[in-house]
Amino acid sequence: MIMQIVVAYIFFNAHWARVTASLSDGVAADVSLSVELYEQSPGSDRAVRLDAMTRPHMELSMQLAENEPLPIANRRAFFSVLDKTLQRALSQSLEHPFWFDTTRYPNHIDIRVSVSEGTLRFIAPRERVFAPTGFVFIFWLVLASVLLTLISIYFIRNQAKPISKLAAAADAFGKGQDIADFKPSGAMEVRLAGQSFLKMRQRISRFMDQRTTMLAGVSHDLRTPLTRLNLHLAMLEDTEDNRAARADIKDMETMLNGYLDFAQGLSNEDSELVDLAEYLTNIINKSSHPRPELVSDEKIRVAVKPMAMTRAISNLISNSHKYSDVIRITIRQESGRYLIIVEDNGPGISTDNYENVFKPFFRVDSARNQNVEGTGLGLSITRDIIRSHGGTISLDQSELGGLKATISLPS
Repeated sequence: MIMQIVVAYIFFNAHWARVTASLSDGVAADVSLSVELYEQSPGSDRAVRLDAMTRPHMELSMQLAENEPLPIANRRAFFSVLDKTLQRALSQSLEHPFWFDTTRYPNHIDIRVSVSEGTLRFIAPRERVFAPTGFVFIFWLVLASVLLTLISIYFIRNQAKPISKLAAAADAFGKGQDIADFKPSGAMEVRLAGQSFLKMRQRISRFMDQRTTMLAGVSHDLRTPLTRLNLHLAMLEDTEDNRAARADIKDMETMLNGYLDFAQGLSNEDSELVDLAEYLTNIINKSSHPRPELVSDEKIRVAVKPMAMTRAISNLISNSHKYSDVIRITIRQESGRYLIIVEDNGPGISTDNYENVFKPFFRVDSARNQNVEGTGLGLSITRDIIRSHGGTISLDQSELGGLKATISLPS
């Protein structure tokens, strides 16, 4: 569009304006000559003879309107440059007062000159005054601009569509959803980016599978000797040393289960659309007493991996059960995202540890961690699961006095 505007500006200033000015000067000269010839012998007969002479040779019609003054009203053309060009040409050629109208007739120009007997009226073809190619040029210029714009939009949309598909596939993969139907397309650079994304996805999936397989194998291999130790200790006397050994073996089994749960935190489970209030109610009904209170003011449906999300919510509820006797779960929609807020009235933790507690094997040395079993993997597993849904989890101080965990999921 900028190029077309520049071309049009150059055309009108360098060519069309000069041609129009030349034509207007020619018509103004003919009108001036006719007025001078008329004044050599004024009268209606003279006007008729001059009309007979100028009409066939100059394409200029001439008529005397006796005792008629010049019109007062002025009607200007849409392109004011036309009127300005003709005004300048007539002003330079005529010494008599004049008036003209370029809008009344579609194909002719009306020019009137004041003389002693009245008004001399001249009718000239429009193409004698203005270059007719200007409007044709504008028409094709506008048509070409519209066509080029439509073609540009078509090609740009075709190039932008593969980029949108790549962005959607990356977003879906970040939420743990299946993207098996994604195929790179579009320009060479976009296809290269899509292929690199698929290779990255394969490497990440391979790493996750190796992590799960390795820890599952270690857990399985260690369970066998632990089982033999349990059988051996069960056959021994119930002494204080034996009881301590059985407690150590139980702790080792708990840790092995925690490691396996951590390795399986990002599962390949498919997402399902669930009613969030009903889904959380089922989780609460399966939890131990005191059961959490559910607060929900609206019906919210969200896509989650049911088993994985159940583990994440259960981890938060279990942590609250260890340190408090009042638990509240609130769900609501805010800024286009779905929030699940789990809070309790326990002792809480210091703000310095809000991020540390999500690190694997981190144990808080505070009132929330005294004489409580665990491997320090619960919140790490929970954050893994939330992130696999494309969401986030953050900690803050609860209005109940304890800790508040806020899960934010995309809508």
